[in-house]
Amino acid sequence: MHFHHHGYVTGNPRIQAPAGIGTERPEELPDEMDVLIVGTGPAGMITAAQLSQYPQVHTRIIERRPGRLEVGQADGIQARSVETFQAFGFADEITNEAYRITEMAFWKPDPENPDHIVRTSRPLDDEHGISEFPHLIVNQARVLDYFAEYMARSASRITPDYGVEFLDLKVTEDTDYPVHVTVRHLTGKHEGAERTVRAKYVLGADGARSQVRRSIGRKLEGDSAKHAWGVMDTLAVTDFPDIRLKCAIQSRSGGNILLIPREGGHLFRLYVDLGEVADGDAGKVRNTSLEEITAKANAILHPYTLDVKHVAWHSVYEVGHRVTDKFDDVPEELTGERTPRVFIAGDACHTHSAKAGQGMNVSMQDGFNLAWKLGQVVTGRSPESLLATYSQERQVVAQNLIDFDKEWSALMAKKPEEMEDPSVLEDFYVKTFEFPAGFMTEYEPSMITGTKEHQQLAEGYTVGKRFKSAEVFRVCDGNPVHLGHLATADGRWRIYVFADAPAAGETSQVARWADWFKNAPDSPLQRFTPSEGDEDAVFDTKVIYQQRHSEVDINAVPDAFKPKVGPFRLTYYNSVFALHPETDIFAERSISREGAVVVVRPDQYVAQVLPLQATAELAEFFAGIFTDQV
Repeated sequence: MHFHHHGYVTGNPRIQAPAGIGTERPEELPDEMDVLIVGTGPAGMITAAQLSQYPQVHTRIIERRPGRLEVGQADGIQARSVETFQAFGFADEITNEAYRITEMAFWKPDPENPDHIVRTSRPLDDEHGISEFPHLIVNQARVLDYFAEYMARSASRITPDYGVEFLDLKVTEDTDYPVHVTVRHLTGKHEGAERTVRAKYVLGADGARSQVRRSIGRKLEGDSAKHAWGVMDTLAVTDFPDIRLKCAIQSRSGGNILLIPREGGHLFRLYVDLGEVADGDAGKVRNTSLEEITAKANAILHPYTLDVKHVAWHSVYEVGHRVTDKFDDVPEELTGERTPRVFIAGDACHTHSAKAGQGMNVSMQDGFNLAWKLGQVVTGRSPESLLATYSQERQVVAQNLIDFDKEWSALMAKKPEEMEDPSVLEDFYVKTFEFPAGFMTEYEPSMITGTKEHQQLAEGYTVGKRFKSAEVFRVCDGNPVHLGHLATADGRWRIYVFADAPAAGETSQVARWADWFKNAPDSPLQRFTPSEGDEDAVFDTKVIYQQRHSEVDINAVPDAFKPKVGPFRLTYYNSVFALHPETDIFAERSISREGAVVVVRPDQYVAQVLPLQATAELAEFFAGIFTDQV
């Protein structure tokens, strides 16, 4: 962690000193604010958590419930989400608390006795080593708790405004706070009172029945698979041997089960196939009783039995795949001409089955994508045109998710005898693992994502995809670290400079690049860093040399990689790296020995790959994103 640069910290360094709105944050929901978030689900909470790192931005998050969520419906945490938690500082804590998936068992009818099920395979969850982060299962409520703790400890001191219901909104001609939002207080001394608050921007993260979506005229479009599933979180006594493994279970005639072990060692979730929904059912299938779901589960598990002792939560749902055409309030024909003022995220703009474990995960990436953009725009670092990239990027991701989930849900609902190949379900799971793990997202070129003109310089860092970490050695203290794990959710852009062959202090292209970045008038550092801020306030710039750490003279490293920070202008040495003795990052990520510059967005996606000589291109790229600072 980075602290003590403002003086000795005697307490918990994770608790930031109040600043900006955090020094005088109104206890009650005020009449005016910069950003209003509706809903404390995953999309809303990660947005608030990221915006908490912009204490100049007055952010509020309202929730109609009287308090925190106690029982969450979502539970699957993909590796990309754990990678994101790392940036927010709680990946280790939540991993220790969660159930970790390392294998998945597939069960099918026994060929010798088809009325019984038998295990047919047990592949690794990530047999290709796509990520160093695990696949976890933990209650959604705990994820929200961690985000709540993070933003309460931030300089902004954000806490949710519970017991406040969104009713409607209007986008007006008001130049300061154009979004007028009608809310109702459901608890407290103002219970029953309706009022209008004003905001510069509003995010609707209020679920599949989103009132914010309705208020801007957006609709979820799509279809239903006409197939019903019962789901329950249960404590039970059973002789099924894989009760603590994730399982896909297919019976001959009783349907299918997806079994998900839960955290704590005892709880598990069952998605129980209730079969096709008849035309004209009119939702009657949703009245299926818990006893019927349990009986169905026992029929599928035969010859094993399930004696349910306690059910923490259960529901019945029909698989639906729906997505809105845009994730903001700007009509398609006015895109690029009008500034978005209202956004929707998570279930408010895409719904699908729960069996692929994507709902909470994709929702959080929605919020992560939007939050830093709002932070940059409200603080005046970037033009409002930046906000149009949110819908442009995330709508494509949502559609890809819908397409994937349709295929996965259809396979899960099939009977074994309907499969052309008996191993098709296992093969699909292994073959497509990168998608549900969260690593298939690839943003198209835009004002914040460049082209692949120079991709050959760093083939392991695909422009538009998330920055994949690798191990290096930190020069100043000789410690091995994961390079990507050092990127915190602080809203800064990362510039990873991979040096050419000469060592620090020798004549090299990286030295010339560093001199330009530190001193040239057209350098992003000079143009876009506020005069009163630290040298690394906007750009977190790191250098990786091709030598061993013991061969790098820290005093010979250019000052561009040793920024002065804090009121005492202390030198920060922790941004200089060398090769790990066992893993060469240049070889592992296919980086040219001539060097390269890899630019990474605040949400961890690679924005640009350039040669060290391309300073003009780098300056031009950032000039389209930032506004000059004074």
